[in-house]
Amino acid sequence: MGVSKGGRTRREYSAEVPRQPDRLPTARLSLRRPAQADAVAVLGILSDPAVVQHNPSERVTELEDVEVLMRHWLAHWERHGFGNCCVFETPTGRLIGNCGVRWMTMHGDRVLNLMYRFDPSTWGHGYATEAAGALVHWAQDSIPGELVVARIRPTNLASQRVATKIGLRRDPAFDDEGEDGGDWAFTDRS
Repeated sequence: MGVSKGGRTRREYSAEVPRQPDRLPTARLSLRRPAQADAVAVLGILSDPAVVQHNPSERVTELEDVEVLMRHWLAHWERHGFGNCCVFETPTGRLIGNCGVRWMTMHGDRVLNLMYRFDPSTWGHGYATEAAGALVHWAQDSIPGELVVARIRPTNLASQRVATKIGLRRDPAFDDEGEDGGDWAFTDRS
């Protein structure tokens, strides 16, 4: 164990972490571990320029690229027992986005990076808030003491609203430079 910024005790990457359920239900959604069969639907979302407007380097336009990305997501699940999820509307069963937490290093500290991407047809329905909130709650309960960080572009007001609604606060100490420019950090650090 080590100590992260803010005096929080943290486990090493290789330490045993309780597995995230393969399917995590919320009031209106079902978050589940990705499957390669989800690749076509994920491509439909991540190839939409509106979805990656604030992170254009994350746009994918080829099925092969999504399959590589999903193998990366699944490898994180295999190594750590949690990761990026595909998000489905419960009533329709339609894949509407992806949301998850994954290990990353920021400023020399290991953190749980929270990310979310949703089909524009679902924007404004509170799905990102519902999914991200469920995963932050799972992380805080299952991996206590680990810092959750959402990296958000300063111009991405919608994602900033999601982060604050789920209890994350602006934390300039973890601001970072991303591939597409500066990222503001929103964390669960008190």
